[in-house]
Amino acid sequence: MSIQSQKYHRQTTAIRFGHRRTAEQEHSEPIFTTSSYVFENAQQASDRFGGEQQGNVYSRFTNPTVAGFENRLAAMEGAQYCVATCSGMAAISGLVLALLSGGDHIVASVGLFGSTVSLFTKYFSRFNIKTTFVSLTDTAQWKGAIRPSTKLIFLETPSNPLCEIADIAAIAQVANQAGILLAVDNVFCTPALQQPLSLGAHIVVHSATKYLDGQGRCVGGALVTDDEKIYDELFAMLRTTGPCMSPFNAWTFSKGLETLELRMKQHCENALTVAQWLEAHPAVNRVYYPGLESHPQHKLAKSQHSGFGGIVSFEVKGVKHEAWEVIDATEFISITANLGDAKTTITHPASTTHARITQQQRDRARITDSLIRVSVGLEHVDDIIGDLKTGLDKIAPTRTKATGR
Repeated sequence: MSIQSQKYHRQTTAIRFGHRRTAEQEHSEPIFTTSSYVFENAQQASDRFGGEQQGNVYSRFTNPTVAGFENRLAAMEGAQYCVATCSGMAAISGLVLALLSGGDHIVASVGLFGSTVSLFTKYFSRFNIKTTFVSLTDTAQWKGAIRPSTKLIFLETPSNPLCEIADIAAIAQVANQAGILLAVDNVFCTPALQQPLSLGAHIVVHSATKYLDGQGRCVGGALVTDDEKIYDELFAMLRTTGPCMSPFNAWTFSKGLETLELRMKQHCENALTVAQWLEAHPAVNRVYYPGLESHPQHKLAKSQHSGFGGIVSFEVKGVKHEAWEVIDATEFISITANLGDAKTTITHPASTTHARITQQQRDRARITDSLIRVSVGLEHVDDIIGDLKTGLDKIAPTRTKATGR
């Protein structure tokens, strides 16, 4: 049984869409752990390989479990097509490999994930694909950076780790006027909180490793589009180069999608409470969370999102020593660079997620040594605050004494 996704709310689609029951009439999606498929005869094999007949060919690019995840995620994003990959970075690599050529140009936001910056500047540049980085929030900079060779606008909103918000609709207008593609990394919000395609984006990028899974179990990625021509290129890339998602991981992500809406609501609620508490703490210089009225794009976030997400970043009064002291004082919060987990995680971006980019790139992205990023989980919010309080209270008296406050 497969429902029509347009007929139901997104939460129902996340639970019911994409699964086609086999002759066994299973209630939960099966995992098809097979590398290949048997054909009825030589003609069918020829037709399948040639594309004249729909059906499974080889699990590098056709697998029922993976297809179920792809169909479900696409429906949640309001799209028809999805290509699942082995990681979020594989999705970004595949996007450029499928749609760009040597000599093409990318315009990207400054505040990208560190590995994405390295991919664009260190690796794509070797093949004469150049990237210009602009302010995520300044639409005029996006427009001014476009060249005749520009083929792709790539942005991440909210940004990692400062949670800046791009005006997707405004940037989509710039892209459409120039006849170029707009890809939006939707990892922080997921389709539960933001649908970039409805705002004019052409492609949505996911690291399924994060909130789509929700429990830190598997690594995966995805590219979603409503454009058949774009999908054909993405699928051809997957078939030829092979950055495919495993059936087990796809099954895990499908299960994660079933609870995504509920989890994101609680992540948002907990994160807002934590952000408000941090903003009032004497050891904190600044808090970055779009749900706070003090956030410069708060009104845009309210209009563009149905929630503000689970990521809170903040700068302590001090430098790296004080930031590390806060992190090391936590008892149950996990010190790890992963995010989107049911468990709250904490990291120091300058020395972890963004350590491989240059100091100049970190300075431009405003990633300071005093910055801490927290992926607020689903534990009781009082316990999360209590665990952060230990380290912040530890450094507060020192900073207060030093400043005379």
